[in-house]
Amino acid sequence: MKILIVDDESLARQRMRDLLSDLGETDVVGEAGNGSEAIEKTVTLKPDLILMDIRMPVMDGLEAAMHLQGIENPPLIIFTTAYDEHALDAFEVNAIDYLLKPIRKERLEAALQKAQPVSTRQLKEVGRATDSKAARSHISVHMRGRITLIPVHDIIYFIADNKYVTVRTANEQHLIEESLVSLEEEFSDRFLRIHRGSLVNTDYLRGMEKNTAGHWRVLMKGIDEKLIVSRRHTPQVRRWVRR
Repeated sequence: MKILIVDDESLARQRMRDLLSDLGETDVVGEAGNGSEAIEKTVTLKPDLILMDIRMPVMDGLEAAMHLQGIENPPLIIFTTAYDEHALDAFEVNAIDYLLKPIRKERLEAALQKAQPVSTRQLKEVGRATDSKAARSHISVHMRGRITLIPVHDIIYFIADNKYVTVRTANEQHLIEESLVSLEEEFSDRFLRIHRGSLVNTDYLRGMEKNTAGHWRVLMKGIDEKLIVSRRHTPQVRRWVRR
């Protein structure tokens, strides 16, 4: 079994290596210090299983696991954590395996034997129950076996495009298979709906203007493009612009 160890503490990673060495029949193919690195290593190393800490800088383990669900044949994941007993109930209710630090060899061996796939729904439920940050820090774009991570703070807008959503930054745009409704719910503190099919990052809103047809449009930092504001959403957009 090929294993990737993910933990922001080098001593914790070495401890895991030592435990796996004692157990035998495993092959540690690499290490990562945060969730973003874990995604990169997974794409290149293709581990069968990831032993991943939850609380890490840059990107936590739960978010990294969510992004990895979109790749073909995602690896099995066992989380390592120092959460308290109450928070751990969420893992058990959602049937997600975890190892409580400090990790014992016998518990690790048992977890390896019964590791099973997890779903995005399970991960979201655990995230809510453990007070892990609900909103992702990145949006993942899956294309030709690779994962591109786009920081949410760099995204200027989301626009619905049939079954896809266009993600626009100052320099590029991508298509993702997510619903605008779910994105609005997840990022409601940062994005504002300006039209039935459009969400705009309020950090990039710089004004409004009317076009020759009398329709309101928003002006955004970083791009020349101007998006139409629906009549229904005009009052709330105007309030944001006047802040």
